[in-house]
Amino acid sequence: MARTNRQTSLDAPRGLSSRRARPAQSSDRFGRFSEAFARAMGTSGFLIGMTIFVTVWLTWNIWMPPQWQFDPAKTNFTLLTLILSLQASYAAPLILLAQNRQDDRDRVQIEQDRQRAERNLADTEYLAREIVALRLALSDMTGDTVTRDVLRVELRTFLEQLDAREQGRTAS
Repeated sequence: MARTNRQTSLDAPRGLSSRRARPAQSSDRFGRFSEAFARAMGTSGFLIGMTIFVTVWLTWNIWMPPQWQFDPAKTNFTLLTLILSLQASYAAPLILLAQNRQDDRDRVQIEQDRQRAERNLADTEYLAREIVALRLALSDMTGDTVTRDVLRVELRTFLEQLDAREQGRTAS
């Protein structure tokens, strides 16, 4: 196999030795645009703006003299209908794209939450096993299991001894 003396760049695809490859447009950029578009369309400001736009359009084309009307009422506002249809034809896919991206993010978040819950469960089970092992080791050392009542009696005895010491100090 003969080697060629062409210099190849590591950032260039095979077959494009010295020509620079155009950087690929980020598909995420369009996704972010669609989310911003969907977010903007879901605001009260957008609805108010569209209402004002349509109201001005209709008012102009109804009340102005016929020579100033650019979309007369006698043609059923054809231009306005086309503009709103065009807006809707672009808005629907962009909103769906934004929803799909949100679904993907939610899916990842759910998976991370599930993994975190599994780790927490494993940690809890480990700690429970450790506590059982400590209890067993303690019962092996003392010969009997330390119960709550035994612990209370021991603590009460200890407190009484401390009180007796404290009273002995105050008396002297």
